[in-house]
Amino acid sequence: MKRGSWLGLWCALLISGATLLAAEGIQIVPLVRDGAVLVSLEFADGFTEDVGAAIHSGLQTTFTYNIELRLEVPAWIDRTVASSTVTNTVEYDNLTRRYTVMRTINGRVEETQVTEDQSRVRQLLMTFRGLRMFPASELEPNRDYYVRVRATMRPHNALFAWPFDRGILGQARFTFIP
Repeated sequence: MKRGSWLGLWCALLISGATLLAAEGIQIVPLVRDGAVLVSLEFADGFTEDVGAAIHSGLQTTFTYNIELRLEVPAWIDRTVASSTVTNTVEYDNLTRRYTVMRTINGRVEETQVTEDQSRVRQLLMTFRGLRMFPASELEPNRDYYVRVRATMRPHNALFAWPFDRGILGQARFTFIP
């Protein structure tokens, strides 16, 4: 096989291996660019009818994504290099019929949006694209890493039972090549 063909095959395997689609519908894409590890996430199955009912009842509803950057250590326990928390919170105002969605990263408010569109709320709660999560300076060249995400939702109560009380776990692997 020619060198170019091997390189193309290797790149295709690297790209396909970087994205993991969990059984519960969490899709995670890590990318190292501009001195940082960027993380994109889509949680396709998280916005159920019960979640929508909880939001429309006026309950403040929060999705928390605990994100860990982990180093694969052969024949030993994997090491956590860094961790971060993204929190997406929505509150519905029954009088104005508007949703207020707030995103925080590690307790710092990153953005707040007010909308009347429920599909926009779903998008804001269940996805994020290219968030700068970790500095690339913490990565060692030519090592295998993975980003692990645990998604949880509040409130937890019997009326709005979310089938993932302990959280949904997903991960995506990548190799850092500077």
